[in-house]
Amino acid sequence: MVERIVASGRDVLVRDGYDAFSTNRVADAAGVSPGSLYQYFPDKSAILDVIVDRYVEDVSERVTASLADQLGKPPEQLAHDTVDALLSALEADPELLRVVLEEVPGRRLMAARRALERRVRDLARAAMTVAGQPPERDLATSAWVLVHAMEALSVQWVLDPPGASREQVVDELAALANAYLSGTRPERPTP
Repeated sequence: MVERIVASGRDVLVRDGYDAFSTNRVADAAGVSPGSLYQYFPDKSAILDVIVDRYVEDVSERVTASLADQLGKPPEQLAHDTVDALLSALEADPELLRVVLEEVPGRRLMAARRALERRVRDLARAAMTVAGQPPERDLATSAWVLVHAMEALSVQWVLDPPGASREQVVDELAALANAYLSGTRPERPTP
């Protein structure tokens, strides 16, 4: 019953949007009475929390599993395969991605997104260590920059593709990541 309600809630959220999301619509889509729904979920927020948490967890599992499997590969291959995994994870449910990012209030996503970003950053930092990044590089900051840049560009690709092929985008994002990680840094200007 819970799975049916959550699946129906996802469908209602995607079909009708956040503003029209209601327990009555979810109950109707699930083929249950509102009273039956309330036996499992006290309100629409509880259903929404499960939908968002599951979505973020699914994306997280796909990306971190791929990245963990890539550790030890050459940096170029690691970047390519990780970008490909990120795009695949986001492409798995683009309708839900759009609603979650564009309509669901940010506070609902904050904890889940931070947990995902932390997991991916830790793996990215490990990958950079294995790849032999220079000791003077602040790997935590580099991982933060790289993860946020790749996330933003990947989301943009899924929601508003640029007219390039998917493989071109993967190649460009991988090249960007590799250039960032292998590039030399200019000296800071003196004031």
